[in-house]
Amino acid sequence: MPQHSPAPPRLCPDCNGFPVVAIDTGTLLDNGTRATLLVACHLCHGTGSPRTATPAPVVQREHA
Repeated sequence: MPQHSPAPPRLCPDCNGFPVVAIDTGTLLDNGTRATLLVACHLCHGTGSPRTATPAPVVQREHA
């Protein structure tokens, strides 16, 4: 008898489930760490799924 498995979750075709990335700018901060930019996918707005209409919150972190 065949086993039924749930359908895999739908991922954004542009970011393939990696909706927010951190990009190193190469600039050194006063404390010696590198400055980074958080960039969200333009299609899914940081959710990872094209079906979700509300964007996920992006958390800004301070480097210690």
